[in-house]
Amino acid sequence: MPEGEIGFMRIMMLTWEYPPRIVGGIARVVHDLSQVFANQGHEVHVITYKEGNTKEFEKDGEVYVHRIETYPINANNLIDWVMQFNFCVIEKAADVIKEFGKFDIVHAHDWLVAYSARAIKNAYKLPLVATIHATESGRNKGIHDKNQGYVNDVEWLLTYEASNVICNSMYMKHEIRNLFGKPFENIHVVPNGININKFDGQERDWEFRRNYASDNEKIVFFAGRIVYEKGIQILLDAAPKILQNYNDVKFVIAGRGPCMDELRAQAERLGISNRVYFTGYLNDVQITKMYKAVDIATFPSLYEPFGIVALEGMLAGCATVVSDAGGLNEIVSHGIDGMKSYSGNSNSLADSILEVLFNQDLCKQIAKNAHEKVVKEFNWNTIAKKTMDVYKETIKSAKASQAKVKFEEEKTIAKEEMASFAPTFATEDSTITTSTTDKEIRGIINPLRGLKKQLN
Repeated sequence: MPEGEIGFMRIMMLTWEYPPRIVGGIARVVHDLSQVFANQGHEVHVITYKEGNTKEFEKDGEVYVHRIETYPINANNLIDWVMQFNFCVIEKAADVIKEFGKFDIVHAHDWLVAYSARAIKNAYKLPLVATIHATESGRNKGIHDKNQGYVNDVEWLLTYEASNVICNSMYMKHEIRNLFGKPFENIHVVPNGININKFDGQERDWEFRRNYASDNEKIVFFAGRIVYEKGIQILLDAAPKILQNYNDVKFVIAGRGPCMDELRAQAERLGISNRVYFTGYLNDVQITKMYKAVDIATFPSLYEPFGIVALEGMLAGCATVVSDAGGLNEIVSHGIDGMKSYSGNSNSLADSILEVLFNQDLCKQIAKNAHEKVVKEFNWNTIAKKTMDVYKETIKSAKASQAKVKFEEEKTIAKEEMASFAPTFATEDSTITTSTTDKEIRGIINPLRGLKKQLN
């Protein structure tokens, strides 16, 4: 192996969700990334929360999954629960390190594991990379109360403790820099990926489709968490205009979340409840069938760091209509591989959806282009390589920092011992940086050790 090259890695992933526990998009990202690394020969350990009847330990493919339960104490709120969870993660990480040996890198996913990531980093002197999937300020359009302020501060702590931060769009890179003051060069844009074989062999199931619409009707589909920032209320506001111009449409909304009752009431108030279906949570098999059954997938988010669901729609062959919020704006090229609308503007969203409904040639072309784009740019092998490059840079920087500290200590000792010695200490450049190879570092430090032995 060439000098300074980093090969096999033992990687520790920290996350509060991992399949089958799926809360948001983090679970799928950690799962798919871990699987690719493991298949490449790296040793990947995921420490996550144990939910339901899931196993405390298992090998998911080649990935080691360690699940922990929190203490049998009822937490007062989410913040208290997260603190308990982090204590348990630290305990589990200590056991894992004791059993499997020292790790090369720790990769923390979002603020929910910030405390444990910091503790593991400092206790075991391990390089830390953090992925910020979203921010509290972004989700809430600012910080409005103490709880939000607390989460915002923990997010800052995680970005401060991590040598390098990964985010999934340029939009997020600017947001992290502006919110937390992280140097731009230490924030790396690595988009989320998708399993490009997800829909292989899947055809439209007409019987399944007829549960939601007649054969002559078009289906406009949304999938995601039922929360305010996903903009589902904008889609419902757009529906009357769409139906007025194109009557044969049904709207299917899949997911669960706190805004469900409010959205049902909105549909009733708009007089479109007979055209809107709220499916609730759909498992992976059901969501795959649904994507192949629908005609248009739409994601009218008000805040969206990336938008992995948009990739699913594009890969499935749906015409995809998104808002221009955050990362969605970077994924879709308007009129080429999808359609865009102004974020928060129901009239704009209706116009984009109607354009696709009436122009079938456009619909087919953007669906074809979208599929090709996802396969080429958002496959997990490409994403894993970019992530591994961040790991290598982080490890190299950590080694350089450690060597620099060691060198300065030995240099100080050598100078003190040579104070009464006539020849002065060599003055050639001895700066250690991330570009300094291991061989060059040894070339600087070893002469000092030799001198020290001679003097002793």
